[in-house]
Amino acid sequence: MSEIVGTVLLVAGLVFNFLGCVGLIRLPDVYNRLQAATKCVTLGTCLLLIGVAVLAGGGAAPVIVKALLCMVFILITSPTAAHALARGAHASGVKLWEQSVADKYLEDREPGVTNEEA
Repeated sequence: MSEIVGTVLLVAGLVFNFLGCVGLIRLPDVYNRLQAATKCVTLGTCLLLIGVAVLAGGGAAPVIVKALLCMVFILITSPTAAHALARGAHASGVKLWEQSVADKYLEDREPGVTNEEA
C-alpha cells in the first residue's frame, strides 16, 4: 500500500514541477514567472520528498529525516528568494505586464498611487 501512495506522491510532484517549468516559459512577465516557479515547484518538490520518505519506509530513518530537512529548507528559502527577486526587479524598474491589475509594491511605496496612474 505504501508503494502505491509513494508512487502517487512522486507522480503528483513531477506534474507540479512540470507545470512550474511550463509557467516559466509561457507566462508574460518576471513576476508571474516567479509565482509559477515558487508555488508549483515548491509544492512539487515537497511532494517528491514526501513520496521518497514514504517509499523508504520505516526502516530508513536517515532518508526520512533528510527528506524532512530538505522540505523545511525549501519551504523557507524558495518563497524568500522569490520575494527578494521580485522586489529587486521592481526596484530596478522592470515593468509589469500591461494587463496586470494591481501593483502592490508601488502602492506601498507611494500611497494613493494606483496602477492606472503609474
